[in-house]
Amino acid sequence: MPQNLVEKIAQRYAVDLPEGHIVRSGDFLSIRPQHVMTHDNTGAVIPKFKSIGAAKVANPRQPVYTLDHNVQDMGADNLKKYRMIESFGAEMGVDFYPAGRGIGHQIMIEEGYAFPGTMVVASDSHSNMYGGIGCLGTPIVRTDAAAIWATGRTWWQVPPVAKVELRGKLKPGVTGKDVIVTLCGLFNKDEVLNHAVEFRGGGVAALSLDDRLAIANMTTEWGALAGVFPCDAVTLNWLEARIQHVKKRGLQNVPSDTDGGGGNPRLSATRLKELRANIPAADTDAFYAKELWLDLATVTPHVSGPHNVKTMTPVLEMQKRKLKVNKAYLVSCVNSREEDIAQAAEVIRGRKVADGVDFYIAAASQEVQEASESRGDWQALVEAGAKVLPPGCGPCIGLGMGLLEDGEVGISATNRNFKGRMGSKTAEAYLGSPAVVTQSAISGYIDMPAEFDNVAPRGEVKSIPRTIEKSAVAVMDGFPTEIRGRIAFCHQDNLNTDGIYPGKYTYQDDITPEQQAEVAMENYDPEFVKLTGPGDILVGGYNFGTGSSREQAATALKHRGIALVIAGSFSETYKRNAINNGFLAIEAPELVNDLKKKHGTDKLTVVPESEALVNFLDSFIEYDGRKYDIAPVGAAAQELVVVEGLENWVKQNL
Repeated sequence: MPQNLVEKIAQRYAVDLPEGHIVRSGDFLSIRPQHVMTHDNTGAVIPKFKSIGAAKVANPRQPVYTLDHNVQDMGADNLKKYRMIESFGAEMGVDFYPAGRGIGHQIMIEEGYAFPGTMVVASDSHSNMYGGIGCLGTPIVRTDAAAIWATGRTWWQVPPVAKVELRGKLKPGVTGKDVIVTLCGLFNKDEVLNHAVEFRGGGVAALSLDDRLAIANMTTEWGALAGVFPCDAVTLNWLEARIQHVKKRGLQNVPSDTDGGGGNPRLSATRLKELRANIPAADTDAFYAKELWLDLATVTPHVSGPHNVKTMTPVLEMQKRKLKVNKAYLVSCVNSREEDIAQAAEVIRGRKVADGVDFYIAAASQEVQEASESRGDWQALVEAGAKVLPPGCGPCIGLGMGLLEDGEVGISATNRNFKGRMGSKTAEAYLGSPAVVTQSAISGYIDMPAEFDNVAPRGEVKSIPRTIEKSAVAVMDGFPTEIRGRIAFCHQDNLNTDGIYPGKYTYQDDITPEQQAEVAMENYDPEFVKLTGPGDILVGGYNFGTGSSREQAATALKHRGIALVIAGSFSETYKRNAINNGFLAIEAPELVNDLKKKHGTDKLTVVPESEALVNFLDSFIEYDGRKYDIAPVGAAAQELVVVEGLENWVKQNL
């Protein structure tokens, strides 16, 4: 059976598969990723790790700790936290990178943890970035990180995969950031929500590795769970140059994972030779749930915003508005690498930052800053009036110096511009390429350094239905072969976690399961708890559980006695939290569509008297005289339901 690249990599990192099983989208897998990265949130994972009874890390070569988020905070509490993380890493023998070394995602690339054809996860949403080098990078939640530390494993459901064909070639002065801003703005109707994206096509070859990393990074904002580029000559040449650099550098910044020969085994000639002999690639007839294309020749500089990434405006139009900016930012994991800084330096040499504008710069890593200094690029920015921040995160996530104040406008080479994220909720943040940010800092308004024709970007998308291949599923002891129950239909799409479990209860640590049950769905429909009872099946709309990552949005429904949740689609974080707590979340879009047609949207919660049957042996739902196919619930998910969640699974497997 042909496989796409995501399925092939997932197959490689799946464990305990039935003999002969070929991995495909929809499968629930137990996975052993190559690496798992945690940053400042390591401090929150450590108590989870200890609470499940773990005393040592299963494979010290698997985790990576990088301190990068709150690196400007020199307060006693933060420094104490950082010392605790470093001490724990030393005790466990885990590779540790201190504050100032750089942003974790950049370190994962520089130090070879993310490598073509491997699967690497991180407790951070921008782990998609690893796809720029041909690595399947995808986010996990903190409970998963603790489970991987303790057992080496967690679970993953292989998402539907979209193929994005990049055609043609970018015009001079157009960058990877312009490409991903265009993709987010042109295809802004959730076309790739909760998909993995594979980039293909003739246009890929002309994209630098830095461009690919920027594009892959922001597939997160596009709604994807991964964004993977092929391993090609550009990738191989970059790796070869990187290996030579690391060899010349010696053991500097290479922690305990060494080969005893003065090098880094993750970046070695031997490993590169093995890769060249077996380059991972999708089969030519692989299936993709969506197929999109974009003509790179029609991409011009655009900005995203304000307040969201899916609203884009040509910089040509913004020039006419002369929208004054107060702050400009060349920082973050998406656009502060050597190539980005060089582009900014080319724009600013011999010029000055405009009066009334603060221009902040921070390299993605210490190595990037040193390389930029050796080229003279860093000095060009500083001499023009840029303000230097340490390598790491900062204003992008609302931490440290340079935050936007009330009523201010910022132009940023970062990846998110949500209201209030970079400072005041009354401020406006726009996203653009390093060249656009730098020219805007010089001009004092959103601007770009070159002229472009007013060309509309060209691209299309099509969905391709796939028939679920039916086969009986092995059901393990303790897992039901079927569930029967009344349906409680809640029609709203994008029902967020605050609607499911109000934020005012989230940090009440002493709230009991019974109390959680009584406030379930309170902000969505106060009548929900009166209309529903134990054994009912909640059917929601699309993108159920979007918003914050609070796990109580899953546990409250479980404590209410809801048998399982069915939706057209889920926020992936919600689904992870549900299954991590032994609570099933199943997608059945055709059932949701039929219920919407039948019941409309007048009532927030509708509870018909007829029952639904969910059959796990043959993977279907039967309701109102019709059968709806669902993806099989694999052994990895079944086991978590049987043992009542991931933490219990870890305790049993220590």
